[in-house]
Amino acid sequence: MEELREEIEYLYGLERLGMIFGLENVSGLLKLLGDPHLRLKAVHVAGTNGKGSVCAMLHAILGRRYRVGLYTSPHLHRLNERIKIEDEIQDQELLQLIRLLRAKVREADRPKTFTFFDFITALAFFYFAQKGVDLALVEVGLGGRLDSTNVIKPLVAVITNVGHDHMDVLGGTLQDVAREKAGIIKEGTVLICGERKPDPLEVILEEAERKGATVYLLGRDFGYRYADGLSFWGRKWRLQGLRLGLLGRHQGENAALALATLEVLTERGFELTETDIRKGLEEVRWPGRLELFEGRPRVLLDGAHNPEGMESLCEALSEIPHRALHLIIGIMADKPWSEMLRKILPLTQRVIAFKPNNPRALDPGIIVQEVRTLGLDAFKAQGAEEALRIAMESSDPEDLIVVAGSLFTVAEVREVLSSVR
Repeated sequence: MEELREEIEYLYGLERLGMIFGLENVSGLLKLLGDPHLRLKAVHVAGTNGKGSVCAMLHAILGRRYRVGLYTSPHLHRLNERIKIEDEIQDQELLQLIRLLRAKVREADRPKTFTFFDFITALAFFYFAQKGVDLALVEVGLGGRLDSTNVIKPLVAVITNVGHDHMDVLGGTLQDVAREKAGIIKEGTVLICGERKPDPLEVILEEAERKGATVYLLGRDFGYRYADGLSFWGRKWRLQGLRLGLLGRHQGENAALALATLEVLTERGFELTETDIRKGLEEVRWPGRLELFEGRPRVLLDGAHNPEGMESLCEALSEIPHRALHLIIGIMADKPWSEMLRKILPLTQRVIAFKPNNPRALDPGIIVQEVRTLGLDAFKAQGAEEALRIAMESSDPEDLIVVAGSLFTVAEVREVLSSVR
């Protein structure tokens, strides 16, 4: 749709402003729309890794019985993916919403200091309120305290974990990062927390105490075991033999966080059956995150973009039988790329690096040089299509091709895969 493409180009043009942290601009946009966020019941999910998976699981389970909005970022292929109820927002609806808010901004003669993310966040909250969702699942974009989504007062806040990501923005230590993520905790709310490292956890607990929030901790108030299916124990529930639609043992932890959140929601009037839980977990899908494309060879896509994410990917590889591993990688230059490579290269036979279409992307020649110093085969490709072709041509049918390093990288390879398979 040409009209929508033009409107989206306008939104991407807002990115020239970069990141403007704070809630003033998004609050101003929401006021123009009648403050729809104040009418939403919500779950707010922050964390370095896993927050999208937790949201996807909650959506798959609650969506079996309720009208549930899901707001996540970034998208893989289309902006529409960020705003979903049963399915992603339709083109015509998105077009109307963008035009509506742009018109209100013009009428109010507001200075255009708001960002792309401010604008999309305001649209999502308005859309959910307009559609009368029973619950909105809201993933934090970056950090928490000053993130545009932090205008809501949720029924439940979730912090999955604290890791080494965006430290140039959020602070130089894990305690600094934890302080930013703990900013989603509101007065008198409930916090579900998966962080277990003592120093960042102390920061989170101090903020929760200051806000008078009730805290339920992984390993203390709820837990899980992943062997022959997933077993979960919580404050009320004991569930065994759960099957997950998402690959990776680390998804057991994400499922435990989702289930602990659901326990709280059932205490707030939401009703669920064990069948809802089991079917939802079995059927959940989260594209680009340990997503396996069948074939000979098979291709595994994962948006691992920090050391902790790469570690989870490496653990998951033991669950997928393969003869040799071929890695297609593209990384943003502001990530700890050398540490990320050190995690996965010992498992790798061959590396193909390319530069995804993002100005922040690292020169793939740097990756190739680093890999070759370790005695591994490494190639530089001109784009996703060539990278996939090189990997396919050098692989045996029983091998595994892994695509990782950034969701931008995954998205570009996924588009090529989807057109040929």
